[in-house]
Amino acid sequence: MEASISLSYRTANEAEAIAQAVSPDNVKVPKGLYIKTTVHESTVSTKITCRTRFGTFISTIDDLLSAVSVAEKSLSAVRTH
Repeated sequence: MEASISLSYRTANEAEAIAQAVSPDNVKVPKGLYIKTTVHESTVSTKITCRTRFGTFISTIDDLLSAVSVAEKSLSAVRTH
């Protein structure tokens, strides 16, 4: 199973901040699960490949989108202060 999720932001700096917030630095993922997040201009793209259970695949997508939501709220709070 594979999913590609692309999210666009107003600036490249915002995109980079979101990507850094959601990229799993030095985190081991289960065997058979691969996650790669990249930034191109103001777009963050994440590719998820799962060779295991469907539940793992869906949970990974849900976790990613939750992390993105928290990062976006944090950026918004910083912008308004």
